[in-house]
Amino acid sequence: MNITGSQRLWFFFLSTCLIFLLAGCFSSTPPVTSVPASTSLEAGTILHTYSSRFSIYGIAWSPNGKRIASGDAIGTVQVRNAATGAIIFNARGHAGMVWAVAWSPDGKRIASASWDKTVQVWDATTGRHILTYRGHTDLALAVAWSPDSRSIASAGSDRTVQVWDAATGKNILTYRGHTETVSAVAWSPNGKDIASASFDNTVQVWKASSGENLLTYRGHSRRVWAVAWSPDSTRIVSGSEDGSVQVWYAITGSYFSMYHGHSVGVQALAWSPDGKHIASGSWDATVQVWDAGTGSHILTYRGHVGPIGALAWSPDGKRIASVADDIEVWVARG
Repeated sequence: MNITGSQRLWFFFLSTCLIFLLAGCFSSTPPVTSVPASTSLEAGTILHTYSSRFSIYGIAWSPNGKRIASGDAIGTVQVRNAATGAIIFNARGHAGMVWAVAWSPDGKRIASASWDKTVQVWDATTGRHILTYRGHTDLALAVAWSPDSRSIASAGSDRTVQVWDAATGKNILTYRGHTETVSAVAWSPNGKDIASASFDNTVQVWKASSGENLLTYRGHSRRVWAVAWSPDSTRIVSGSEDGSVQVWYAITGSYFSMYHGHSVGVQALAWSPDGKHIASGSWDATVQVWDAGTGSHILTYRGHVGPIGALAWSPDGKRIASVADDIEVWVARG
């Protein structure tokens, strides 16, 4: 029997829910816990835990670092005060779980990708619904803004990456280079190229303006779940079910370094704003931080009890927010 990408994702979701249920993570109230403020906290120290009645998926910091956006299992986009956890607004409009969220670089809007096959755009200040993009024919799993905040790239189980106008929702181009579910998409900081990761075991790099394929990276032996660019747009990091995190040159696809600190698949990646470190989140329930140049291990964060589904580095590089049903914010560097 052939299993589709959508069916694999449903199996992963149900398995994850069982882990969280057994761990008692579905609480009757959404608690917020914090540690006292300090000027000398060690790296890996937890600062805040933000929980919900429903599993949380996706994470994004506002460009000013003051707010955090997330999605959940019942289709809500939630924006919190990053320091206190206070809910600023709940945006409701999706008919399925919100798997990914992205904050526009200009700070004005939030985009959310959902299993209802849509990508929706919201006002980041009020939560007002702006538009709904309906170009996908299967689960929408990934979303990324162009650096100028004018365009959005979204991807999913229909094996496509679609680039569209963030103001009108008009499709600009559809990239069809993958043969399986596209699990992640990232826009290069210089705005020229897009990298897309897929269950076909590849990462493909292509021109954002035309969809022309520039290279196909085949270093992974199993499905690729995560991809991120270095801040200078010269390197790409990818994470896979094969348990490896691989760094390679964006222009040539040639190998740069590999990290093997995780025991199982890697689903989330984030490059530090200064380009010196990479954080990787795994199904082994850890987030690991390592040197982007040498691959040497720096720290392992073990605050979660379930698989890490998403993570994001704060714009100032001092904090990391990671998701494994709940949101935990912790010190990235002391």
